[in-house]
Amino acid sequence: MNRKTIIYIILSVCLFISISFSIYYYTQAEHYDQQIDEVTEPDSSLPAYHFVLIGEEMDHDYWRLVGEGAKDTEEKYDVFVEYEGPRRSNPEEQLELLDIAIKSDVDGIIVQALSDDFLPLINKAVREGIPVITIDTDAPESTRASYIGTDNYEAGKLAGETLVKDTNGEATIGIITGSFTNAHHQLRVQGFREIISREEGIEVVAIEESNITRVTAEEKAYQMLKEYPNIDALYGTSALDGIGMAQATASLNLTNDDLYLIAFDTLPENVELMKQGKIDVLIEQKPYEMGYRSIELMLDVMEGLPVEDAYNTDVNVVRIEDIIKKSEGL
Repeated sequence: MNRKTIIYIILSVCLFISISFSIYYYTQAEHYDQQIDEVTEPDSSLPAYHFVLIGEEMDHDYWRLVGEGAKDTEEKYDVFVEYEGPRRSNPEEQLELLDIAIKSDVDGIIVQALSDDFLPLINKAVREGIPVITIDTDAPESTRASYIGTDNYEAGKLAGETLVKDTNGEATIGIITGSFTNAHHQLRVQGFREIISREEGIEVVAIEESNITRVTAEEKAYQMLKEYPNIDALYGTSALDGIGMAQATASLNLTNDDLYLIAFDTLPENVELMKQGKIDVLIEQKPYEMGYRSIELMLDVMEGLPVEDAYNTDVNVVRIEDIIKKSEGL
């Protein structure tokens, strides 16, 4: 084998090795680029929208139903719903959660606006491009897109009309309200007072605040009944007020023949008290519907569809006969 042939073989081997390495590194580079793309490209499996719902109280059957309604929309719509709230009613903590949601740059916020303190943060969210819907308690003077929930003034009027009818316009009333400062409780008292003020035979002799706890509602109702033994009707503006009032009347050995009780929400404990004859009437709201429809409303806002200023969910008067019919499937 001559020298020229050897050189040719060596050059051929070098060329083959060079081509092989080029192919190997090209393949590795392609594989690496594919990994980078998988990491950096948006995950198509992620929901289109991330919404935050901030309720009043996580440890409350009413707000659990609101949260369930909102979360159940995830099965139908391309959304992730983050349900947040204080364990116990705490407006300051709600404001902190609202601020966190804004800083997290979520796609939309649904919040219960308990007072005017919520206005600045709601307006800030809207300025930063995050639409806001109020739920259960409105902030009409803010720049929120819409409100969904009970018309609390009308609900108070309905309670007043029911009491007037059931007592034939003759009653001495004590009121236990969840809060003197929370807007929805204020409205329920105002609507109630508007109706009963038309009746000469009806008088409100006392009003106390329960801070939306059954223990305080019981204490205040007990003290009220001791101080004003002529009270023959109690009106509570929250579900826990109804429970507390019923416990207070039981402690004083009073029956529904002695005292007429009307309160809010058909939660299981209230329904059981009604079955026992300890609560006469419940004003039923639609918390599950509020939660579910709030997400549908937010989706309309996100898609630029026209929305109304407020959407009021139904309220109904519920008596023991309604509970019996429902349990019998009638």
